Amino acid sequence: MDFWPGCGYEHLSHDERGWLRPGDDWWRLFLARPELALVEESCAAERALHAALLEQPTRKVTGERLARLQDADARENYAVFLRFREALLAAGSLQAFYLSLFRRGVVDTPPLFIDLLVQAMLRGLLDACPGVEAGAFEARAAELLFRPQRISLQEGRVLAADRDAIDLLHETAGLGDLGRLLRQAQLQPRAMDVEVLTEGNVARYWDGAQAGRHHMLLDLTHELTQDLGHGLQFHVRNARSGLPALARVLERWVAHLLGVQVRIEPVQRIDDAQWRWHVGLDAEATALLNDLYEDRPVDDERRQRLISLFRLDFADPAEMHPDVAGRPVYLGLASSAEGVLRLKPQNLLLNLPLARAS
Repeated sequence: MDFWPGCGYEHLSHDERGWLRPGDDWWRLFLARPELALVEESCAAERALHAALLEQPTRKVTGERLARLQDADARENYAVFLRFREALLAAGSLQAFYLSLFRRGVVDTPPLFIDLLVQAMLRGLLDACPGVEAGAFEARAAELLFRPQRISLQEGRVLAADRDAIDLLHETAGLGDLGRLLRQAQLQPRAMDVEVLTEGNVARYWDGAQAGRHHMLLDLTHELTQDLGHGLQFHVRNARSGLPALARVLERWVAHLLGVQVRIEPVQRIDDAQWRWHVGLDAEATALLNDLYEDRPVDDERRQRLISLFRLDFADPAEMHPDVAGRPVYLGLASSAEGVLRLKPQNLLLNLPLARAS
């Protein structure tokens, strides 16, 4: 099954490690993006450069040729693209470039390009997902690694919605330009229903994923609480939670890029008197876990933004730094004060306590 067409996975080849190498058609996808696509105002020099790169995407472009472009934004966009192209080609694969980008400490690649790299790498990893249903949950969970999410609490459930998709739906009610016009005329179009991913609607997730849509919500609730009255409550595990699927995706991510096997499980709290190591999967969780670890006060509002904790265990403790070998690593996932989750998958690669450089 092909899905997420925007990442261009079909135009990538695998090397002996299973890492991805770009082909000419993959580079052509960038030339079709709004940042580089021709517009009516494009000058003759820009049109000639665009045509030349379409014909040979890895063609060398001199600074003198770039300087001929009349539009300053076009010159900058092409310069950024060409710098990215040269660095990735020199690295040899998407994975090698991605790791080197963050390890050298200077990230000069636009977030859009980084997200496309992550999406393409995950697209390859998801080919090994077991079954259509499990695969749908893992694919939707994987979207958290390259697309920001809006987090909301509805009837006791923590739900993640694709930020860009849900914002567009709010603006147009799913009716495109017509819906936008109705909103501007202060008329209320009927809103498009947004579904939570369940075992019963995985086919609709795959239909959307194959079309490049991201409209399914993902339930990130640990457990459900039922009020029995008289002050009694009943807690049950949420069988529809996407947290286990996210854990499986993160396991594959670590194994693929670092070559170490880990086991990750969602947990609701850290009950560990010997808590030694943690990794925030986003900026908010990093700050929160640091404060909790240092026993600094954390107010209720920040605690409530903690979506989940995870426990990570190495399959082989010898692959851990000797100071923490055999101890669990705790992970955190949290939303911002504005309710946005921006998971940073590079955090998990850079901050694990490895015994060796991977």
